[in-house]
Amino acid sequence: MPSTQRIAIIGAGITGACVAWELARAGHEVNILESDRAMRQTSSASSKLLHGGLRYLEQGQFRLVHEALQERKAWFADAPELAQPLQLHLPIYRQARRGKWIMALGLWLYDTLAIGSGLPGHTWIDRESLLAQDPGLRPDGLLGAYQYWDGQMDDLQLGLWVLQQAVQSGATLREHTPVLSVTLKGEIRLATGETQHYDRIILAAGPWGEDILERSHLALGYRLDRVRGSHIVLNRPTANAYLLEVPHEKRIFFVLPWKGRTLVGTTEVRQDDPGQPHPSPEEIRYLLDAYNTYRSEMATERDITETFAGIRPLIRSTNNPSQASREYVIDQNQQLLTILGGKWTTSRALARKVKSRIENS
Repeated sequence: MPSTQRIAIIGAGITGACVAWELARAGHEVNILESDRAMRQTSSASSKLLHGGLRYLEQGQFRLVHEALQERKAWFADAPELAQPLQLHLPIYRQARRGKWIMALGLWLYDTLAIGSGLPGHTWIDRESLLAQDPGLRPDGLLGAYQYWDGQMDDLQLGLWVLQQAVQSGATLREHTPVLSVTLKGEIRLATGETQHYDRIILAAGPWGEDILERSHLALGYRLDRVRGSHIVLNRPTANAYLLEVPHEKRIFFVLPWKGRTLVGTTEVRQDDPGQPHPSPEEIRYLLDAYNTYRSEMATERDITETFAGIRPLIRSTNNPSQASREYVIDQNQQLLTILGGKWTTSRALARKVKSRIENS
């Protein structure tokens, strides 16, 4: 392959944007092809967190958590107006499925994996101090809370910022340009009937990637798990950011400050069709009920000012979507590289690996 390559990236979500930025500043000719508008699907429907994923430690995903915890620092440094550290509270109740010492062990491991990332370790806050901070928190059975650090972002604006860096580095972006099919030899057929030829094709279309491969009659060694994550936004502020257990489940959910309101999420429901995801009435009630379990003053559907959902393109690894791996895979077949899975926080690390794969194969 020539040292400078002509590369097509299919998909202008955060994965495609980071790959485009990495390759463009390395001097490659990069074209980004997006079927809709850039950053308007899964990448802007996240929980707005730059985090390692504390719960992934229970699933043994230590490599992924370590990588994510280290990557937060670069986001904070490069785009401080769009990404900042966020302190989360993890209340401990007497009847919780995970007791105080189990959580202490998990947070100790989380802090260990985060060494060098620039954020402090976890601390304990007693019941009285926590209730003084947030008098609306349910006090029954409350022992106190662990405090730990992750990050929060404006996912849409941060993603558009990454795309701007890619374009300023020489990449071109074509929105409203659906791809019908690809070949292993670097050929792309567009919905317009136009055919384009590239040295490399990088398929970073998230939940739509599998459909493009099927239309191209290409097999893939992995199956995608399309999992809908829904959120609600309440017209009330929250005193703290929280990581909480869903009542009677092992799942967790977040209650987060968001532009003066409260963001509650998320769910994990399989959805075969990746187009236009919307929270179902059952998901909205599920999130409201989970939130109200921890509040003295109940919220109702009248308090909801916004709902949104995104489809996560996870690698199918379990029958339970809540336990699906957030790891990513770079699948290479001749001139076609397909990216599967991944997390917002680790998208730049993934892009560096894609660049290395292209330049060394």
